[in-house]
Amino acid sequence: MITREQIPSVLDHPVHDGQGNKIGEAKHVFFDDVTGEPEWVSVKTGLFGTSESFVPIREASVVEDHLEVPYAKGKVKDAPNVDVDAGGHLSEQEEHRLYEYYGVEWDAAWHEANQPGEGGWARGRTEAADTSSTDDAMTRSEEEMHVGTERRQAGRARLRKYVVTEEQQQTIPVRHEEVRVEREPVTDANRGEALSGPEITEAEHEVTLHAERPVVETRAEPVERVRLRAEEVTEEETVKGTVRKERIEATEEDDDRGR
Repeated sequence: MITREQIPSVLDHPVHDGQGNKIGEAKHVFFDDVTGEPEWVSVKTGLFGTSESFVPIREASVVEDHLEVPYAKGKVKDAPNVDVDAGGHLSEQEEHRLYEYYGVEWDAAWHEANQPGEGGWARGRTEAADTSSTDDAMTRSEEEMHVGTERRQAGRARLRKYVVTEEQQQTIPVRHEEVRVEREPVTDANRGEALSGPEITEAEHEVTLHAERPVVETRAEPVERVRLRAEEVTEEETVKGTVRKERIEATEEDDDRGR
């Protein structure tokens, strides 16, 4: 549990859960009327701090520059909304509802917070810490616009492989054999061969001719690798919003009117 002296170091500072996840900013600390000890802290959550959740502070601790509570971030953000009256108090019913949500035994919390004193046993309501000044000055406040970003799905990209057929043309040399008749006179060198056959007869001689023709064969060959990769691109966008501001003006009234 934090002490009263630690409250200035808690308000408007980050609140983390036990795993180090930031839940939001601490905005108000509520005290028990009887013990005067801090009992609840309200935490601004959401993208722009538009929601406020109550967390028991009895087991919280100040760690460096933030407040650490023993409850998960999602548990705190889903806490029931409660109403605070004009005097900055939680009703007993609202406080009971919060204790049940966080699994804190109501009777044990009641006895711990209420010990006998002047006026006997009495359950004190929880009040907000008053950080306002007691002088005659008036505080003027303004809303500030805080712009953040959220990550969302913007589309999908996929790779699809399909087959197309196209014609290709290549020129290659092809060879073939042709018949050419060669004649040679009979000489002393070939006379023996010329007289080896019959003198006068009919005969045939056959030669086999060969020719090349183009043959097409296809083979699948890998040519490249293709993959998808998401790249982050930063661009500027202008965001417009409305904020409210308080204005203070002074007026004077003449007490001598009608004289």
